[in-house]
Amino acid sequence: MNITSILVLLVSQMLIYSAPLIFTSLGGVFSERAGIVNVGLEGIMVIGAFAGVVFNIEFVEVFGKSTPLVAVLVGGIAGLLFAIIHAVATITLRADHVVSGTVLNLLAPALSVFLVKVIYQKGQTDSITQSFGRFSFPLLEDIPVIGAIFFKNTSLMGYVAILTAFIAWFILYKTKFGLRLRSVGEHPQAADTLGINVYAMRYAGVLIAGFLGGVGGAVSAQSVNINFSASTIVGSGFIALAAVIFGKWNPLGAMLASLFFGLSQSLAVIGTQIPFLSKVPAVYLQIAPYVITVVALAAFFGKAVAPKADGVNYIKSK
Repeated sequence: MNITSILVLLVSQMLIYSAPLIFTSLGGVFSERAGIVNVGLEGIMVIGAFAGVVFNIEFVEVFGKSTPLVAVLVGGIAGLLFAIIHAVATITLRADHVVSGTVLNLLAPALSVFLVKVIYQKGQTDSITQSFGRFSFPLLEDIPVIGAIFFKNTSLMGYVAILTAFIAWFILYKTKFGLRLRSVGEHPQAADTLGINVYAMRYAGVLIAGFLGGVGGAVSAQSVNINFSASTIVGSGFIALAAVIFGKWNPLGAMLASLFFGLSQSLAVIGTQIPFLSKVPAVYLQIAPYVITVVALAAFFGKAVAPKADGVNYIKSK
């Protein structure tokens, strides 16, 4: 296997595994920039994956090849609705953000598996017939070397996720909405005195996180797992949260961190096909993403500065 073949394999697999992490970590950035810690990204992804797969199975005859894309939107809406629990608990009821997020993570798998058993009378769904396959970009795939590595038989959703990261950066740093969102995460009292509705902006941040997290879950279920079970989303939400911190609460930083973590996840699948990794025991490659996540956080957490009011409940009277 030559260098080009190795790069083709690495890049295509990296994009497949990174796409769900990018969408979800971008959601985490919006939530935490608004001042709401969101450790419930894992649970939101589970709900998005469940809703996306069930919709795909039930409506594949209606939407045909477009089913996965529509299912992604359905997963995003499901994630948004589920995130309302976290928003109400932390913003309206002023609950502890970590506790509320943990509740989401505990509730989502149990609720979704229960619903699967009610709907299908078994612990997991059947495999979907329409999934996100490989995509080749017209014209771009014909570029020598680069076309084969980046634009041929690759993940379309991976590039959509990267584009979404640039859009998220523009919204956060170049629009009035982004400025207001960041202001309530840095100094909500000052933002309130300027007439910004702190509660509304924080709700917006959490709901955006819910939508993007649901999208991430639906993308993962329809590109990596191809069905839904209790093990469809295991740890991806926490890795996405790590990408938020590793990326310093910046959309582009979170995207790059997600690509890095996605690459580490993909090595567990394709490691045996790469000459210099083929002799590494499979178990080491499987635990590598989680070890790398811990090491990255330990190395960079002290250098990353969160929004000043992140995790701090806001009481208007104060």
